Amino acid sequence: MTSEIVVNVSPRETRAALLENGILQELFVERASRLGLTGNLYKGRVSRVLPGMQAAFIDIGLERTAFLHVSDIVQPADAESSGDAPRSDNIRELVSEGADILVQVLKDPLGTKGARLTTFVTIPSRYLVYMPFGNGVGVSARIENEDERQRLRDTVHACLGEGDLGGYIVRTAAEGAARDALRADMMFLHKLWGVLTARAESTASGALVHEDLALPLRIMRDLVGEGVDRVLVDNPETCRRMTEFAATFMPGLDVSVEAYKGSRPIFDLHGVEEEVQRSLEQKVALKSGGYLVIDQTEALTTIDVNTGAYVGHRNLEETIYRTNLEAAVAIARQLRLRNLGGIIIIDFIDMEEGEHRRQVLQALEKALAADHAKTHVSAVSQLGLVEMTRKRTRESLANQLCTDCPTCEGRGFVKTAETVCYEIFREILRQAGQFDFQKLLVLANEDVIERLLDEESAALGELELQVGKPIQLQTEALYVIDQYDVVLM
Repeated sequence: MTSEIVVNVSPRETRAALLENGILQELFVERASRLGLTGNLYKGRVSRVLPGMQAAFIDIGLERTAFLHVSDIVQPADAESSGDAPRSDNIRELVSEGADILVQVLKDPLGTKGARLTTFVTIPSRYLVYMPFGNGVGVSARIENEDERQRLRDTVHACLGEGDLGGYIVRTAAEGAARDALRADMMFLHKLWGVLTARAESTASGALVHEDLALPLRIMRDLVGEGVDRVLVDNPETCRRMTEFAATFMPGLDVSVEAYKGSRPIFDLHGVEEEVQRSLEQKVALKSGGYLVIDQTEALTTIDVNTGAYVGHRNLEETIYRTNLEAAVAIARQLRLRNLGGIIIIDFIDMEEGEHRRQVLQALEKALAADHAKTHVSAVSQLGLVEMTRKRTRESLANQLCTDCPTCEGRGFVKTAETVCYEIFREILRQAGQFDFQKLLVLANEDVIERLLDEESAALGELELQVGKPIQLQTEALYVIDQYDVVLM
C-alpha cells in the first residue's frame, strides 16, 4: 500500500489530506480564525467548583470556560515516588476557586461545550511522548513485534538519568530508531519542559503557555513515517518549513517532501475536493449498489446499511452478507474521513447466520485498525445493532465546514405548506376571538400563499365568512416556508 500526504495552503486556511492508494482517508483542516487547541498548555484559573459533578470550570481565556473532571487531575498517588498514596475523589480537596492551575487541552470546544482539560500534561516529540507527572515506559500498540517492543522499552529505561522524573510513551515512529535518536528526543523533551515550567511561573492567569505546532508541522511529526512515501505541498514557504523541520527533528527520514509546481489545484488533481463534498452528504453509495445513511447528532451518530440496487447472484442471505462486508470497510473509512466521534450505532442488515455476523464484525475491527483515533467495538446487541465508540478530540468535518441550515435551523426538516396553512387558519381564529379589527393581512412564503389561493381557497372562504371580516394575502419573498404573520388591521 502506498501512502502520501497532500498539503494545500491558502491565505487563511491550511488543509492536509492523507491518501492511501490514491483514496482519501483523512482530512485535516486548520483555519486562522479557528485554530485547534488540543495539546495547548494554559495557565488557568479555577472559576467554579462543582462538587455534585466532581469537576471544575477553568478560565483559560476563551469565550467559554473549560471543563476539568476530577479523574483528569494529577494527584500524589500518580507519582512514582509516592508509593501507595490513595487517590481522592473529592474535587474540593484538589482545587479551589480562584487558584491558578497548569492545564492542557484534551478536547477542543465541541458545539456548545467548552474545551475538556487535563493536568496530566503530555509533550510529544518525533519518537516519544513525555509525561512529566507520569511514570514508567509504555510502547505504542501499533508496534506489534514483541522483540522490538522490548528493545525500545529497555533503551528508554537505559537512557534515563538518575533522578529523572516522569514517564514516556514510545510512539509508532520509533520502530527501528537508534539509541542515540531516542536519547536526543529525551533530552529535547526535558529541556522543553524546563522552559515551559519557567514560562508558566511568569504567565498571567488565563493565558497561553505553550502552543502546539501548526498543522503542516504536526502532520510531519505525527503522520510521516507510518508508511507515508511522499509529502506534496503547494506552497513554497510551507514546503521549506516542513523540510527544515524534518532535517532538524527527523534526521534519516526516508520520505520525500516536495513542492508542487503544477497549475491545476493540488486537491483537484488528486480528487480530494470531490471526496470532501461527498463526505458532507448523508448518503454514501457502495460499489455493489448498496448504500449507507449517516446521521450525525450531538448525542451520537447512527449509520444504517441498505442493499439498495444490489440483488446478488445466489440468495438473499449471501446478498446481505456481501453488502454488510463491504459496508464495514466503508464505515471505517467514513469515520476517519468525517472525523466522527463519541457513540456510534451501526445498523447492519439482519443476518441469519452467526458466522456471517462474526465475520462482518471482524471485518469492521480490521478496517478500524488503521484509524489513528482510539476505537472500541462492542458485540452485536439483542436488537442486531453494533455499538462502538471513537475518541473525539476535535470537531467533525461537517461541524468544521458547515453550519446549521437557516431554514430548518438544524432540524433536518421543514413543515409542509399544507401544515402552515392550517396553522394560519388556527391563528386567524385565535386572533378573531380576542381582538377587534377591520380586516386581516396574512404574510407568508410564496408556496403557502399559492396553496391558500388554490387547494385551500374553499376553506379560506369559509373562514372569512366565520370571522366576518375580509382576509388579505401577501407574499413575502424573504420568508421561509414555515414563517408567517397574521396582522390585524
